[in-house]
Amino acid sequence: MLIVDGHAYAYRAFYAIRELRSPSGVPTNAIYGFVKMLAKMRATIAPTHLIVVWDGGLSAVRMAALPEYKAQRPEMPENLKPQFDEIVNYLKAAGVASFCGDGVEADDYIACLARRASDVGWQIVIASADKDFMQLVSARVGLLNPNDKSETVWTDEQVRNKTGVEPLQIVDWLALMGDSVDNIRGVPGVGPKTAADLLKQFGSAAKLYERLDEVKSEKLRASLRASAEAVRRNLELVRLYDVPCDFLPEELLEKPADAGRLRELFVRWGFKGMLAALEESSRVKQAVLI
Repeated sequence: MLIVDGHAYAYRAFYAIRELRSPSGVPTNAIYGFVKMLAKMRATIAPTHLIVVWDGGLSAVRMAALPEYKAQRPEMPENLKPQFDEIVNYLKAAGVASFCGDGVEADDYIACLARRASDVGWQIVIASADKDFMQLVSARVGLLNPNDKSETVWTDEQVRNKTGVEPLQIVDWLALMGDSVDNIRGVPGVGPKTAADLLKQFGSAAKLYERLDEVKSEKLRASLRASAEAVRRNLELVRLYDVPCDFLPEELLEKPADAGRLRELFVRWGFKGMLAALEESSRVKQAVLI
């Protein structure tokens, strides 16, 4: 099963293709880029089941713990907003499932689906560059990171090479060093390498604080002691919650595309190359039937 972080790829497409408009002048750069990226992922992974998950708002639990959670993020570009609905229209026409729940962060829903599927023996690939997903990596869950040009599905080996810690230590690693992307402050003076070194020595943040006197650097020890409450809070902020979700394989099975609806969309958006490919595919199928 391939699970795609929808907002992440829509943003990536929007900034990768700076200017593209439909014949009527409506921005289509994010739509075009998303469709192309999804096609490439499907060719690479060849999933039998597929879903695109969208952010439905910020987690109330995280906001209560840290009111400034993700507060530094800029407003969504005006030209991007209307393209989200159009991407969902494309997914429906292409026979691809998608989900967006009010107040549900995509990361948590993706984590829930991955855990449910993994528990019953499925192989899962999560497509996202979000480092939070490294905590889910296991023998059954891998990551397709768009920043990795090798298109390798990440396992625990790639996580170790990238961070210096095991997937099961990612929550502790992020809690110690913080995450500027989500506006989560870590321990002053603790970056990725120091956090990894501490976890190699102590195993977890909890064990680190139980044995804090064993930290050799007096400055680091003092910084860790002063940040103890923040680290405990961070552990809950960066851990992906098991939100309610139903793992229904039949709903995630890739369905036949609605060629007529796709044709309408491609014409409206002015995607001539995609339209030509669709027409050729239809001709080939018709010839086979004849």
